[in-house]
Amino acid sequence: MNIKPLADRVLVLPAPAEEKIGGIIIPDTAKEKPLHGKIVATGKGTKDEEMILKEGDEVLYGKYSGTELEFEGTKYLMMRQSDVLAVIEK
Repeated sequence: MNIKPLADRVLVLPAPAEEKIGGIIIPDTAKEKPLHGKIVATGKGTKDEEMILKEGDEVLYGKYSGTELEFEGTKYLMMRQSDVLAVIEK
């Protein structure tokens, strides 16, 4: 990965949106934005807030969290650690 977040930011690879529901194909414009994804890179944290998230964590985040960016054809979200609502444990 060539992107390294700074301070308390994390780079999230959003889960893919659902393509079908019960045999009905959903067009791109009607797909819900996924609210979970996988952390692919983290910053080191700040002096006031240590980084508790790590690469590979599956996380839940708010609907309007983060900034969308595209790198080498893949779409990511860059957000602060505080924008992450929960870690999904399996």
